[in-house]
Amino acid sequence: MTHDVSAAHGTHAHTHAHGGHGEAHQHGPGPDGLAEILDRDAELFASYLASVTARVAELAGDDVRHIVDLGAGSGTGTFALLKQFPDARVTAVDSSADMLEQLARAAAERDVTARVETVQADAGASLPGIDGADLVWASASLHHLDDPAAALAVIHGALRPGGHVAVAELDGMPRFLPDDVVPDRTGLEDRCRTALTALHAEQVPHLGADWGTLLAAAGLGVEYEHTEHLRLDASTPLPASAGLYAHRVLHRIRGAVEGRVDAADLAALDTLLDGGAQDVRHRDDLVVRSTRQLWIARRPADAGL
Repeated sequence: MTHDVSAAHGTHAHTHAHGGHGEAHQHGPGPDGLAEILDRDAELFASYLASVTARVAELAGDDVRHIVDLGAGSGTGTFALLKQFPDARVTAVDSSADMLEQLARAAAERDVTARVETVQADAGASLPGIDGADLVWASASLHHLDDPAAALAVIHGALRPGGHVAVAELDGMPRFLPDDVVPDRTGLEDRCRTALTALHAEQVPHLGADWGTLLAAAGLGVEYEHTEHLRLDASTPLPASAGLYAHRVLHRIRGAVEGRVDAADLAALDTLLDGGAQDVRHRDDLVVRSTRQLWIARRPADAGL
């Protein structure tokens, strides 16, 4: 699973924040830097994460006491939700023990250990011991599941009648580069995105799914749907972490598209990652763009449904 609104996972290298199976976190935080990507994404888009969780809180109401974070990853969603729901506890679910250990350490650093429980599980199959939840949060995680309908049935069963589920997704890798970033390689990022789209069609076919339709089919009434196109550029201004974020994401993308783009494009990517003058960590012309979607749905109050 992956959190939070970003994920660059395994061989599928779109980036998300903010949770999946064949799961995003099966490799753990390790040298591929996924945990750092998740944390950088949450840092850069902190205002968006705050606004999204505030919207969830507005719809879910004041009676939220138990939240389940599916694909909790490094905990960016968990901690944002704890801020929005000061009387709630969070059960953080992920398939990666490494990610959950990192989340537990972060909870201790924030002095919220008493409000966080971690569960290692494949949420696509079951949520052991979890029922009666007031809110389920699934950020950039559900599209990894082999059977979204089965996963939503699991979520339905984990919610109390009247409880809510929030599904946050993104449209693939964020964009960072000016079109002419490498001489003679105009359109480099577009070609990488095309290659990743083909890869995702093979490995994560539910990326870009209509979750509103799927939620409704699972007996969950959709109450809110929103798409937002995020953009951060030099006028923001961009923090130094933007270059690090771009570097980590593009490094993962470079590995994913090898054999799917030509050698000249791979060489061009290398110039953006090799620590030289063109390295994205040193550039002042990055523009971070990402499209994020949110659906909030409710289990009917009638317990028989």
